[in-house]
Formats: sequence, C-alpha cells, structure tokens
Amino acid sequence: MTTPVAIINARIIDPVNGRETRGGVLCANRKIVAIGQVQVPSGAKRIDAKGTIVAPGFVDVGVFSADPHACAAGGITRVALMPDQSPVLDDPALVARATAARKPDLWVHPLAAATRGLEGLELAEIGLMKAAGAVGVATGRRWIASSGVMSRLFAYANAFDLPIIVHAEDGGLADGAAATAGETATRLGIPSAPSVAEALAVARDLMLAEQAGAHVHFRQLSTRASFDLIRQARKRGVRVSCGVSPAHLLLSDIAIGAFRTYARLSPPLRSEDDRLATIEAVRDGTVDLICSGHDPRGTDDKRLPYADAAPGMAGAETLLALSLTLVRDEVISLPRLVAMLSSTPASLLGLPAGQLKVGGDADLVVFDPDAPWRVDDDKMQGQAGNTPFDGLPVQGKVTATIKGGEIVSR
Repeated sequence: MTTPVAIINARIIDPVNGRETRGGVLCANRKIVAIGQVQVPSGAKRIDAKGTIVAPGFVDVGVFSADPHACAAGGITRVALMPDQSPVLDDPALVARATAARKPDLWVHPLAAATRGLEGLELAEIGLMKAAGAVGVATGRRWIASSGVMSRLFAYANAFDLPIIVHAEDGGLADGAAATAGETATRLGIPSAPSVAEALAVARDLMLAEQAGAHVHFRQLSTRASFDLIRQARKRGVRVSCGVSPAHLLLSDIAIGAFRTYARLSPPLRSEDDRLATIEAVRDGTVDLICSGHDPRGTDDKRLPYADAAPGMAGAETLLALSLTLVRDEVISLPRLVAMLSSTPASLLGLPAGQLKVGGDADLVVFDPDAPWRVDDDKMQGQAGNTPFDGLPVQGKVTATIKGGEIVSR
C-alpha cells in the first residue's frame, strides 16, 4: 500500500474530453480515486498546484533510450522504446527484459524490430515479441529498402494487430547525407539529400499499408510533401498516423549555423517552408502526436566534424516547454496539446494511459505553463545534454511527475 497523494488547487486538463476544470486529484494504491473537489485524507502527501495544471503523464513514442531522470523531469511516465538497442530488440527475451526495465518509476513499452538485426532483410518473430510485451513494430533509425520485405511486414504485423512505426527517408537518396539539400548545406559544404527523400518513402509505405489494411505510423515527418500525402491517404481511408518533434516545429536548417552538431538530427532540419508546413499540419489535425525524439548522445558522438557526428538530440526534458509554443502562438489549444502528448500516443499503442478517470492508473504530471527557465545543456537531468536549444529562454516547467501514485520528480 502506498501513501496517498493529493494534488489540490489545480487546473485539471482532461485530454480525452477536451475540457478544463478546477479542483484536485487524489491518488491511492497506484490509482486515481477522486477528481474534482477531493477530501484530502490525513497522512496524505499534499501537492498544492497553486493554480497550475495537472494532466495525464506524457507518453513518448519512439525514444532511443529509456532515460528515467530525463523523463521524470519532462513529465513523461511511459515511453515506447525504439528497437535500436545493443543488442537489437529482435528477440522475445530481449523484449521481455526491456519491458521490465525502469519500473516502477518509468514504464517502458518496447517496439519490436521489424527485421532481424534491423538489417532490412528477414522479418523478425513479431508474434512472439508481441507476446513478450512489444506494443508495435518499428524499422528503427533506418529505411527498409526492399518493398517486398515491407509488404510482408505490413501483412504480418497487421495479422497481429500491431502498428508499424516507420522511419521515412528513402535510403537511395539519403544514405551518406547529413543535412537537407538547400542553401545552407551548399554554403557549408555538407553532404545532403533532397527533402523529397522523405515523401518518396511515405508514398511507398502508404501504398503498401493500404494494400495490407495495416496501420502505419510515421514517427517523425518534416516536409510539406509528406503531409500532403498523409492528407490524401486519409481521404482514401488508409490507416495512417504521424508524429512530429518540437525541433522540426521550431528550427529550420539555418540552425545548423557554423557546423553545430547538436543540430544534426534525423530527419534533418528542413527549410523554413517545410517548418511552416509542419506547424500548419499540427493546426489542421494532420499531425496526431508530438514526440521528443529523445536520443541522447555523448560528447564523443557529437564533438566530431559535422558529417561524422551522430544524429540525435536529448529531447525528453524540453518536450513540454518547446511544445507549449504551439499554444502561445494559438496554433492549438492546451487540451489538444495535452492530448497530443498523452492520450493520442497511448491510444496508438493500446496502452491504458493518457486519461484522467477514477480507477485509472495514477500517472500524472503537474506543470506551470508560464514558468520561465533557460535550457542549459550542462544542467540536463538525463544521460546527456546534447540539445540544439542550449541557452534558449523558454516557458513551461514540470513541477511534479507522478507514476503509479508515487512522486518520482518534484
């Protein structure tokens, strides 16, 4: 039995119903036991939200590291772990081990490798990995070149009712590239690929998913052409969803600056036109969810010539603060943003999370949407602090993260 936790004087965001109310939330025995005007029992741990917000804990789809300190600091209570681990998550025993890791502070939901060793050649044992705890299938950091393998993957995963989470960059164009083709890459002399590499991959996988009746989720999209393809596919009834990262909403390829390796990402930062198209796709509902793309890299991976540096950034701790820009700019409402960070990703993966209801798991985040702070890579809580937003003043800070009724960060 755990000590009850009572959050009082809060703005309560219910992302499922898209509404905001005032009051509190009482948790006991790992569950939510009351919402609204709650009676605080004696001996309960009390969190006075002082008019700030309580919402379901965030669910981050497609992290490359189950980084508990970074997640707790960012209000993330569940992560879907990419299969690009060492060893690769292409075996039921490895999936089972990953499922059990980090509990109870952070729940890890593995994504099974689509192919053995993520080599794109031979399908892995998807059914056995689902039984071991996998909640989806992913192609990893790479694109699967063989359309035949992808076709069988969609059919196979659909038979097990699992979403296929895809990295969309045509390798024939993008292999060896470190930036998107354009003025910045040309000026800096960085090997680059045209942005159509993304749309080409999206177009193929949409057609194959449509043929199989499968659910394809594009982990991070970043170009106008890709979002247009998603819109067209939805009109045909294709089961498709997609995510974006705050980096691609807020930064263009200009952020590469003087070979700033912290801004080397995958997909790469795009043109300003594509960045604006990404915001518009959030506004009109084409984008389903926002993910951090958390991929912490050590200095040995980043302090290299730009083209040799590893792509990726530490994103978990800044996910909320950067995403709140969409609310302040009136692109979306606060309940919609919370849904994109919690209930929608939970629904994608079939998880019992992302909602506020009596009897539900007590996974919560308390945050002040107006609290100012400055991103400082030297003060990040996670495994590494590589972020292209180092030094940026932001607003919106997590003040408490609660997992299973226990306070894991405050």
